[in-house]
Amino acid sequence: MPSLPVLCSNPRLWLPELAADLVRRNVALIATPGTTQAALAAKLATTTIPIVFSTGGDPVALGLIGGFNRPGGNVTGIVNPSARLAGKRLGLLRELVPQTTDFAVLVSRNGPLTQAGSEDVRAEAPQLRLPVEILYADTSGEIEASMTKLAENSGTALTVGPDALFTNLRTQIVALAAHHRIPAVYSVREFAEAGGLSSYGPNFVSTYEQVGEYSGRILKGEKPSDLPVIQASKFELVVNLKTAKAFGLNVPPTLLAIADEVLE
Repeated sequence: MPSLPVLCSNPRLWLPELAADLVRRNVALIATPGTTQAALAAKLATTTIPIVFSTGGDPVALGLIGGFNRPGGNVTGIVNPSARLAGKRLGLLRELVPQTTDFAVLVSRNGPLTQAGSEDVRAEAPQLRLPVEILYADTSGEIEASMTKLAENSGTALTVGPDALFTNLRTQIVALAAHHRIPAVYSVREFAEAGGLSSYGPNFVSTYEQVGEYSGRILKGEKPSDLPVIQASKFELVVNLKTAKAFGLNVPPTLLAIADEVLE
């Protein structure tokens, strides 16, 4: 049996080998509900084994499918427009930290969602009427250097882009934000559960259920090319009230009222 890769924090380094191993095993189906990188690795590995993905980007632009209604080929799945929520996260950050003087956005240089997220940030920036700086990091060391740089300006607030690397390193990122007192809004709830100030993004429980449903239909005989790609419709706002208090922030009641979950 082929050996599995040694996992590291950056999934782009091991996902292609893992996808190739699944193809060698001739599995019946590959489901990639966690990351866009996994879907891209699976797509490169096989043109015959059915693939059901979830992605935060445009699957047509990413090359995963030919079209939403008729995806074609062996790939279909669910779209969570996480990258296109970057501007919304900045707006939430403005509500949480009204005294901020500028914003920063942490993204991966070559992440599959970086371009879409950066475009959304640039579109939202003029409405905020404050400077927005895009910072790039692809390693633990670069993340620490970026956070240290942000700490030089006490008025900076941060959003962290939807990249699997950052999710894997969420404990480090949240700890650095707390140490440097940088208020931040994240893309997935796991950050808020780890002590991050807030998160806003897709409800992944709903997404995983949809991936599972499509996987079941394909295993029963339906073709991926005949199953239209679905747009996710459930999103969740999580606020960590304990962290807000540690930062000395008063969360607006209007924000607490619309939060899907408040952690205390």
